[in-house]
Amino acid sequence: MLFNSYEFIFVFFPVVLGVFFVIGRRWPELAISWLVLSSLFFYGWWQPVYLILILFSMVFNFGVGKRISTARKSGAPAASRAWTFFGVTVNLCLLGYFKYAGFLVTNINFLAGTSIDIGDIFLPLAISFFTFQQIAYLIDTCKGLTEEYQFSHYSLFVTFFPQLIAGPIVHHGEMLPQFARPETFSPRLGNLTIGGSIFAIGLFKKTVLADGVAAYATPIFDAAADGQVMTLFQAWGGVLAYTMQLYFDFSGYSDMAIGGARLFGIRLPLNFHSPYKAANITEFWRRWHMTLSRFLRDYVYIPLGGNRAGRLRRYQNLLATMLIGGLWHGAGWNFVIWGGLHGLYLVVHQGWQRIRADFLPGGLLPARLGKFLAWLITFTAVVVGWVFFRATDLDSAIALLRGMAGLNGVSLPNGIAVRLGPVWDLLASLGFRTYLTGGADFIFTWLWIGCLLPIALIWPNTQQIMRNFEPALNEHVCTGQDEVRLAGKRMDSIQWRPALSWGILTGVIAGLGVLALTRISEFLYFQF
Repeated sequence: MLFNSYEFIFVFFPVVLGVFFVIGRRWPELAISWLVLSSLFFYGWWQPVYLILILFSMVFNFGVGKRISTARKSGAPAASRAWTFFGVTVNLCLLGYFKYAGFLVTNINFLAGTSIDIGDIFLPLAISFFTFQQIAYLIDTCKGLTEEYQFSHYSLFVTFFPQLIAGPIVHHGEMLPQFARPETFSPRLGNLTIGGSIFAIGLFKKTVLADGVAAYATPIFDAAADGQVMTLFQAWGGVLAYTMQLYFDFSGYSDMAIGGARLFGIRLPLNFHSPYKAANITEFWRRWHMTLSRFLRDYVYIPLGGNRAGRLRRYQNLLATMLIGGLWHGAGWNFVIWGGLHGLYLVVHQGWQRIRADFLPGGLLPARLGKFLAWLITFTAVVVGWVFFRATDLDSAIALLRGMAGLNGVSLPNGIAVRLGPVWDLLASLGFRTYLTGGADFIFTWLWIGCLLPIALIWPNTQQIMRNFEPALNEHVCTGQDEVRLAGKRMDSIQWRPALSWGILTGVIAGLGVLALTRISEFLYFQF
């Protein structure tokens, strides 16, 4: 079931929320069980057979967690670590089979000339998210940071539907204490208005903005996959359109998850914070899929050694962590390359920071110009990475990059060229060419980009607009040194408040979001 569907918005969510509060006032444990069953129904709506997998995963990890906790309390750290290793291994094996077995066999067949066939393996929804979430739980239990005694509570931690499908990746200690509060089981007007407003903004981002610009991104990537040659403006238009689509799609989902949870009085961790404002790649990863970055840092990068074993080892750990992060997103060489690119970006940034501190403490350029160039380089690097992230194969990714580099020339639709008059004569003398169709698509592509890019770079994000009402956990803190500031204090003054004007505006946004529900459109992160 999708957040952006009629059955979710008008049937499932109101029923689940209403029943939760009705029974929660007198029977909190029954309300938790109701929420678990509702979340399982939400998950099973897509493919009921995979309920078996998530139920097995919950029972297995709850049992292993109990074993780890018992061994730790009894003074048997070796046994606790052994159970942790066993639990993590089983989780990774399940993830590996469903997500990577086909990819592995394909590559073995290619390299060895074999014809191994394991049949079609369908990727279970959200397996990457609930697997990582439970791995974190097992490791935290081994460290004595958390433990769980009731299976219903543990099940809610795993399945809570606002964050089940595409995150954020939550910790046990962040979620369960909130459900232990008596006030959680009674409706609060503040939670309903704040949560509803955040959800409405997220719905608008998804159905109006992300789905709207998607119509101009998808044809370019499809054309590249079909072998068509992309020229400069075509390639950049399609890739920037996808850059905006992914931004508002993931930002919209994150808002809807946070808003949906807040209606229950639950605050989820912040997962998205204007990443395209980042002036360096390290800051980008502190803002993009923040809970995944936290997981990779705490459970991959630091265990590998982090920055404790010298500069070279630190760079190796960064590269290895990002390669794992790339593979987490999907079983394909395009995701491996995307992760490797970001690993190299991080290594280059860390190296540059070292050189700058040692040899250029005063900088080479005025502060504002230097920050703008740093942002431009970071943004361009991220956009180049998105080509591999989105492309269906390496050939089409390379074809798009060739177009973006201008190696296929520069061209404009003929319908636009003939209206430029003498200007076209000048452009033609510079080597510009024309093609016959696509004038309207060309114009609307760049209109969408021209409208959405300023929103991503100038307009405050949802969490900043709602900042006076603690919309999420772990709110991002930035000193201002690591982001480009293209807006003045006037934008910073935009703040949500419980007033009639904001109520009307939220209603209009929600109405537009619902009116745009003309077709089924999955969130881009659902495939991971």
